[in-house]
Amino acid sequence: MIAVIGDIHGCYFTLEALYSKIVSKYPDIPVFCVGDLVDRGNYSFEVVDFFIKHGIRFTPGNHDYMFYDFFKNPESIFASAWTYNGNDATLRSYATRVEMINHHLNYIRSEPLFFDLPDCFISHAGISEHFKTKLPKNFKENLLSINTLVEETFENEDGILWTRDRLLNLGKLQLVGHTKQIEIKIDNKANAAYIDTGACAGSKLSCLVVSNSSIVETISEKTYIKDIE
Repeated sequence: MIAVIGDIHGCYFTLEALYSKIVSKYPDIPVFCVGDLVDRGNYSFEVVDFFIKHGIRFTPGNHDYMFYDFFKNPESIFASAWTYNGNDATLRSYATRVEMINHHLNYIRSEPLFFDLPDCFISHAGISEHFKTKLPKNFKENLLSINTLVEETFENEDGILWTRDRLLNLGKLQLVGHTKQIEIKIDNKANAAYIDTGACAGSKLSCLVVSNSSIVETISEKTYIKDIE
């Protein structure tokens, strides 16, 4: 059994409260996140630092990669796109901690694009039906077989960081963020759950507790105004 948190986007105080709820009820549970730790909210630095201190695993989102590339690969598409995707809040957050940027960037880039776990498959935007014709017929027997294709296409609009296409049924529950929902959305045909509930838009930060591809519980925390005002 694991807990998986949706897109955080710099909402540190909301994250702190939600995490407290999770570990109070499930003290030893592994906690994961579908990415987009940074941008839009006021506390990107604090969010990344919280993840490091508490050992929360995550799959970096498109915003996390844009942050990384802005400093590490400034000629890339990700770097140029960051200017138009809420980077001002992140830059303000790090303004007095410039010495920590490199450490946080390396931490972000060290995390994988997906986790194939016994309980579920976690990524930022998901594996879409676009991949169906490119995968071997028996891909569900070994989901690690998709790794090369994921790595080759992660910058593409239909890749694992950006897609908004219908998701592919992987044979186990697929948990994704990226596409905001009013409430957690379950797509039964794709066996997928969309868990970004718009924390940075003033709604709430949500978490699914899952076990063997079954949803055990939803835990949410309404966005703290100081995270976004």
